[in-house]
Order: sequence, then C-alpha cells, then structure tokens
Amino acid sequence: MNKKLAGKVALITGGSRGLGAAIADVLADQGADIAITYVASADKAHAVVEKLIAKGVRAVAIRADQGEPSAAEPLVREVVEKLGQLDILVNNAAVAWQGKTIDAPDIDNAAMDRQWVINTMGVIANIRAAVRVLPDGGRIISVGSGLGTRIGFPGTTDYAASKAAIVGYSKGAARDLGARNITVNVVQAGIMDTDMAAGARDNLPPVVMASHAIQRYATVEEVAATIAFLAGPDAGFITGSVIDVNGGFTA
Repeated sequence: MNKKLAGKVALITGGSRGLGAAIADVLADQGADIAITYVASADKAHAVVEKLIAKGVRAVAIRADQGEPSAAEPLVREVVEKLGQLDILVNNAAVAWQGKTIDAPDIDNAAMDRQWVINTMGVIANIRAAVRVLPDGGRIISVGSGLGTRIGFPGTTDYAASKAAIVGYSKGAARDLGARNITVNVVQAGIMDTDMAAGARDNLPPVVMASHAIQRYATVEEVAATIAFLAGPDAGFITGSVIDVNGGFTA
C-alpha cells in the first residue's frame, strides 16, 4: 500500500472502537503513527494500539475526556511528547443523545448540555490546542452528521445543532489557517453500524431510511476512507468543505 502518510503523526479522538478504530487502521496502513483517545474503554483502546503496532507504526492510547475541554492542551502536549509531533487531528469522539423533542416534559436538559460540551466545546478545544503545534500543511478533520445540514425528523435538535456548530467553526478556522496551508474540513457521516449508533438506529422512524437515496447504513470503512483522503497529500486544496458520506440523506 502507498505510504502517503509516512512520517506523519495523527491524533484520533474516540479511537478505541467503531469509526475511530477504523480511521486509526486506515491511517496506519498509509504509514502514519497514531495516537488515540479513550475515556472508559481502556482494554479496547490498548487492543487497537497493539493492532496498529503490528502494522509497523508507533501507536499510543491516551485517556482524555472530551467532555472536559481543559483536557485538550494536556492531550496535545502528551501526543507531542510521546510521538514527537502532530500533523493530523481527527475529531471523532462524540455522543448522540436523541429521541426527545425540546418541549418533552421528561427531556434531560443536563444530558443535552453535556452533549453540547462533548460534541462542540470539546472539539473546539482540541482544534485550538492543535493549531499551536500543527506544522504548515497540517490537517484538521471533524466527524459531523447529515443532521447538521438537514433535520429530517423530530427529536434531534440539540445533537443536530452541536454538529452544525462544528461546520461553522471549521469554515472559520479554514479561513484563519489558510495562510499556513492547514486544511480544515468536516465529514458528515451517515448512520453507521457501530455500538454508538445502535440505540438510535433501533428507534428511528421509517421515514429516516426512506429519506436516503441508498437504502442501507454506511460502513465505518467508507467514512474512514474519506477521512484518510482528506488527511493525505492529494487533498491540500480542499478546505472549509463539508463532505457528505451519508447515502444521499442530504441530497
């Protein structure tokens, strides 16, 4: 396989399972050294690291809670201390707490506030910390959702807004960092066959799948491949963009 990312170091948040682990896998296949974060799944994170090391790259797992934005600077500092640099930031960690309309009497407002912190403020903190060490030509990619562009059904207000906010922030960051040739993009993933999405999938109204042009769930490999392209040398002129990998949900 072409080692387009040899000599690069990538940080992938939420890399112990699902899409995060798939992203780590494909970036390592392209030669990048990898740091992943986890909160509670230490065993899974270390298993991912062992798999990456077996590919011939350096890899570390770092415990960091994206729900604590103050953890971003220590996280980036630890990545640089352990792997020497940081070239690619992939904001993948997120939560999806949906299903209640904002006027529902039993909506958990504390959980909605926590979701905002994890999905929005935590990502912003990661970007702010990373830009201090990213070299010219670095890459920032955040995993979004088609719900950040199109609200196809009720009960997703806070989640959708948290993802839409990342689109706006990424577009602004792309402008701010353009002089350094640092690209900033969002990949809006579709519903995937992951642990995190399982609960949401089971409760989706039939209209959701009907609104997709391609009538199936996305695979983590499809989304990871798009992120790997944006992380690579062939995507140097793509910035401030939102790329949909969601089967036509936003078409």
